[in-house]
Amino acid sequence: MHETGLSEAIVAAAVRRAAGRRVTGLRVRIGGHAVDPDVVTQGIQVASAGTVVADAAVDLVLEPMTVRCHDCGRGSPVHDHLAMVACPGCGSVDIEITGSDDVVLESITVEAVGAGAL
Repeated sequence: MHETGLSEAIVAAAVRRAAGRRVTGLRVRIGGHAVDPDVVTQGIQVASAGTVVADAAVDLVLEPMTVRCHDCGRGSPVHDHLAMVACPGCGSVDIEITGSDDVVLESITVEAVGAGAL
């Protein structure tokens, strides 16, 4: 499943950035990929079990690609893979897809040094 690999890569990047500090929050920008945000969030929770990212709040920012049809002129965000094959309005395959397909770990929030230790 696409979301599983994506979630594991996000957690791995957060663990590297955290450098041993406990992560309390993640902000991830996902461009272009037609993903289910609930599945990605759950995947991050599963992949982070036993790591410094466990139980971190996840803020996903989804930026879908856009499909523009050269036949009917319709432009719309891509919400599923079928829209990347044919125009959702007229069915034409004479389409142009624009947008970024980058996945960026924009920020992590880490626990302050010494916090939580009593």
